[in-house]
Amino acid sequence: MRGKSLMIQGTASSVGKSVLCAAFLRILKQDGLKVAPFKAQNMALNSFVTRDGREMGRAQVTQAQAAGLEPDVRMNPVLLKPTGDRRSQVIVDGRAIGSMTAMEYHKYKPELRQRIKATYDALESEVDCVVIEGAGSPAEINLREGDIVNMSMAEAADAPVLLVGDINLGGVFASLLGTVMLLTPEERARVKGVIINKFRGDVKILEPGLRMLEERINIPVLGVVPWMDVELEDEDSVTERFRRAQGEGDLDVAVVRLKHISNFTDFQALTLQKGVRVRYAETAGELENADIIILPGTKNTIEDLMDMRNRGLDAPIIRHARRGGTVIGVCGGYQMLGNRLSDPLHVESRVPEAAGLGLLDMEVTFASEKRTLQSSGKVDCAGAWLSALNGLILDGYEIHAGHNTFGSGCVPWLTIRNETDGVCNAEGNVIGSYLHGLFDDGQFFAALAQRVRAQKGVSADAVAALTMDEFREREFDRIADTVRASVDMDAVYKIIRGEV
Repeated sequence: MRGKSLMIQGTASSVGKSVLCAAFLRILKQDGLKVAPFKAQNMALNSFVTRDGREMGRAQVTQAQAAGLEPDVRMNPVLLKPTGDRRSQVIVDGRAIGSMTAMEYHKYKPELRQRIKATYDALESEVDCVVIEGAGSPAEINLREGDIVNMSMAEAADAPVLLVGDINLGGVFASLLGTVMLLTPEERARVKGVIINKFRGDVKILEPGLRMLEERINIPVLGVVPWMDVELEDEDSVTERFRRAQGEGDLDVAVVRLKHISNFTDFQALTLQKGVRVRYAETAGELENADIIILPGTKNTIEDLMDMRNRGLDAPIIRHARRGGTVIGVCGGYQMLGNRLSDPLHVESRVPEAAGLGLLDMEVTFASEKRTLQSSGKVDCAGAWLSALNGLILDGYEIHAGHNTFGSGCVPWLTIRNETDGVCNAEGNVIGSYLHGLFDDGQFFAALAQRVRAQKGVSADAVAALTMDEFREREFDRIADTVRASVDMDAVYKIIRGEV
């Protein structure tokens, strides 16, 4: 193939660019090409740690998996993680370089351009085609001068662009027309096709509008992609998951909706298990009848702990634990379960110290150096019900700046490189760990679910757990089949080859 790239841009955020990129990557892979994803800049709190200990956005990790590749930080050279005080942690080539305001980052962008271009060129040289994802909309004319992720990236990669509009939001024809009209003539010439996404209904009803749109913008509509209930991991907190429960059954899992919630992709695996209902709780009342309460990761542990208290969420969590109910903390949520959290260097927060929930006998001190690495934890518990799982290996990754000091009331249950990575209380109903991906293989949660059901007096046969790897592969093929059936792939290949 002569063409080396294809770029997907959208009329707005959350129009489905990430999913469509994953679908095109899987299609191209199925057709025998070596392909890779790329997004110059991501803003997300859902991140991942690569094999070499570098941090990148979750969307490009999912896309790499769709392409059959090991996630590589070159696929997402710049990651911004909002910290909540109008600043964002800036991560370049997988390493945090500091925290910046929007204006500070805007001034820093010119330094990134050549670095991003060199990173892209290195990635492109190793594959047949790079599928590039834009961010937001290329029609934000006030941001054009500092753009590093939309049309400037298309120019740097000499990439043809497919423009995506979300019909489910309403006004899709106006948004597509308006976006094209706000582009410069040079930018408009790069747009080789339009895709309408998330359609519900009969495409024939749309056809007159499609022809009228093509006449006005002089760009072909390549397809109308139907609504897909995609259950792949979300890029960030712009997600439908927070607004609806997932799954159904006798086991009710409530994940606390923290203000700066991060890596909530950890809990996607729970929705795959039979008889499990997962929901995100924002009020105290939503926690009262839960069987399992989970405290997730966060970018601002102390401030989110204080916000949680202000919303009255701490009391039902503590009551649930005192009654023997199961409470699980992951990463920042794990830190909240301790007696005290200290941040003397203001690594995460302007608040230097706060009392924890007091459910685990430990104290946490934040250090300036962030721990980012892929990890394999081994269950090794001397007491509590977890000892029945001894020897089980749980694979995942760590992203945290905290160091824990444990008291005599803590029972180690998970070790990584002979170090304690997770502890529980003596009863085994309050459990914490730094390991993201704790639930991905399904075995740990399956054992936990059986224990909770036994406590409830509910009998349930053990079922084989569906792993996240198995589920992702199934989803990638499903979305690829849907896109292949609804988009003119012959035209897409011609666009990639530069024949259009």
